[in-house]
Parts: sequence; C-alpha cells; structure tokens
Amino acid sequence: MWKSIMELWKSDNLLAQAWQDTYRMLDIDQEMFGQAVESLRHSENPDARDAILARDKEVDAFEQEVRRKVLTHCSVRAGSDLTGSMMLVTIVIDIERIGDYTKNIVELARSYPSRLEAGPLEEDLQRIEATVATNFALTRKAIEESDEAVAHEVLKETKWLSKLCDDRVRDLVAAPVGDMTVNQSTALALYFRQLKRINSHLGDVATAVVNPFDRIGFKPKG
Repeated sequence: MWKSIMELWKSDNLLAQAWQDTYRMLDIDQEMFGQAVESLRHSENPDARDAILARDKEVDAFEQEVRRKVLTHCSVRAGSDLTGSMMLVTIVIDIERIGDYTKNIVELARSYPSRLEAGPLEEDLQRIEATVATNFALTRKAIEESDEAVAHEVLKETKWLSKLCDDRVRDLVAAPVGDMTVNQSTALALYFRQLKRINSHLGDVATAVVNPFDRIGFKPKG
C-alpha cells in the first residue's frame, strides 16, 4: 500500500512538495538530535543550545506547511487519495514530536550543571544513543524507498531499546547506582526516557511503511 501511495504522491506536484517538506523535517530532527546529545554529554556551550532550540521552530513551520499543502490538495481534488493524505499528516505529527523531545534534551543540558556521565550505565547509554542516531537514517530510507525490510529493522531495534531504557529508569529510581549523585540519577532517568520517546516516534513513522492507515503507530500483525 505504501509503495502505491508514494507513486501517486510523486505524480502530484503539491503532495510531492509536502513529501519533500517531510523529509526536511526528519533531516532537521536528526541534526538537532546529534547536537543535543553533544550539548548534554560532551559540551557546555550555551550558544549551541540556543541554536538547537531555534531549529525546532523550523520543524514546526514545516509541519504547518505540510498540513496546508495536504488540505489544498484535498480541497482541489476532492476525495482523491484521502488515505495517503491522512497518512502523511499523521507521520508529520510524529516527526514534530521528535523535535519536541529533542528540545527537552537541550533543556536538560541547560539545567544540569556539567556534562552528563552515566557511570556504570555508560555502555548501555552509548549503545542506545548510537542506535537512535542510526534509526533516524533507517527511518528516512524506509519511507523514501518504500523499503519494508528496513522499516522492520527499525521496529526490531525499537523493541529492545524501549525495554532497556525502561530497565535503566527503574534501576535509577529504585536505588542509588554506583556513586551517582541524586541530580545525576534524576538527569539520567529523564534522558533515558527522552531517548526512548524519540526512538518510539521513529518507530511509529516506520510503521506507515508496513501497516495500513488505521494501524500506524502499532506493532505490525503477524
């Protein structure tokens, strides 16, 4: 279904533009994510944080532009490709939410007094960060190339990543981990949660490639 919808979109100039805007939203989110992780974990540059927050407004503007283009398309060509139009609008909501959670990482970096280190949880945290970064590229590839195998790869990675994030949050809340301070444990719990949510929204976008419209955001059947 996704492949046929993509072919139809490519033949319609307005929807093709909306789709390019959607790609751009994902690209900005990916750039923001890399910069946000750098800001929280490796840098203490406040100017860089302000620049990242400003980019979130670009994502919001693109979301509104996609909605306008889809609405115009549906108004001019009443009843034409309604399912595809609804799918696109649904996808951009998830992409916009990725920007919001990335912004939350920057706000955490502003509040935390130094570079955030994870102590005995560092190996798990680095694995999660690397996987989220990879899933940005895989998600874009899946939707751009209508590649169901790549979409399933994103969803497979999302499954273990979500569980590991939940496990580490429980560890941090249940008892002191190593010699961490209270504010370090709190910041890490928030960060694990934000990473999980960002990756979950990438997974939701990927489900559009393998699921019908009514199951976007849900685990594929079978």
